[in-house]
Amino acid sequence: MKKLTILIFLLFNLFLQSAFADRLKDLVSIAGIRTNQLLGYGIVIGLNGTGDSTTNLTLQSIQSLISQFDIVVSTSDLTAKNAAAVMVTADLPAFSKPGQTLDVTVSAIGKAKSLRGGTLLMTPLKGADGELYAIAQGNLAVGGLGVEGADGSSVSVNIPTVGRIPKGATVEKMVESPFIRSNNLVLNLHQGDFSTANIVSEKINEIFGPEVAVPLDATSIKVRAPEDPAQKVSFVSLLENIEVEPARPKARVVVNARTGTIVIGGDVKVTPTAVTHGKLTVSIQEDTAVVSEAQGAMQNANSTVAGTAATTAQDTQIGVEEENARAFVFDTGTSLSEIVDAINNVGASAADLVAILEALREAGSLRAELIII
Repeated sequence: MKKLTILIFLLFNLFLQSAFADRLKDLVSIAGIRTNQLLGYGIVIGLNGTGDSTTNLTLQSIQSLISQFDIVVSTSDLTAKNAAAVMVTADLPAFSKPGQTLDVTVSAIGKAKSLRGGTLLMTPLKGADGELYAIAQGNLAVGGLGVEGADGSSVSVNIPTVGRIPKGATVEKMVESPFIRSNNLVLNLHQGDFSTANIVSEKINEIFGPEVAVPLDATSIKVRAPEDPAQKVSFVSLLENIEVEPARPKARVVVNARTGTIVIGGDVKVTPTAVTHGKLTVSIQEDTAVVSEAQGAMQNANSTVAGTAATTAQDTQIGVEEENARAFVFDTGTSLSEIVDAINNVGASAADLVAILEALREAGSLRAELIII
């Protein structure tokens, strides 16, 4: 019975350790294995009168396209009412092979009001090096809707000038990857931390042997890969499924000043501090009263007795309200929950909380990095 209890205890501890551990694939990325952005310029046709109309860019593009079929035409003979100039973007995943397909996003750049019902003509997609890596073409799926009336009124739902073509591009060229040729793998942490880099290195060496992994800095860990290229995939598969418990992050307070969102890390502490918080509200109300001269009499606020000359006068009322200042004290080593409870008890808004945190930082009492985004 005693052995069974010990076994259950050990299994429970193992479960707790794995519950708080993360797979290495969720913490790092492998250098050289990345997505590449592709960009192209194209023409969408078949629009129901919602195109660019007389935009010169679109007319010249249509003229250039038609001339490829040995047809001579002038821009004055064309209209872009049912066509639109667009930019086409796509992401080329690592290891994509010729013949595979990609999703593309099509965005209007001219005066087009909607791309609904349009068809993208063959569009080359190039990388940052200017080389062609894919070709896009197909019918657009547009989630937005735009309607305009004859009197100029309009209704727009979502964004009708942006659409997608699922599997609308075909890969024509593969991007070279150093994965097969390299003798080492470099793991880059998503969040740089010296302690975590050291923990990852020690965990890899514990499983695969000493000096297999060497931390380079706070972000990168170099791992010695198998010499046989055929074993690299299996090695990376084992590597990325190693469970690691990251080091506790730095104490941070992140404030989004635009939305009022505030995230306070669990290790945030403050030194002994007294905070006083109060509000002063000044309200000014301007009214215009209608009065009459001496020979008349005032009937009400908006009219006078017939025959009198009406005049107006400004009526200003100023009120000042000041709430009693509320004070609270932070003792040594105050925890996150105590900070939140103290600030909530005084009824502070998001803007007030930002002001309190900034004041604590200026006073040197906030033992955390304050980041305002």
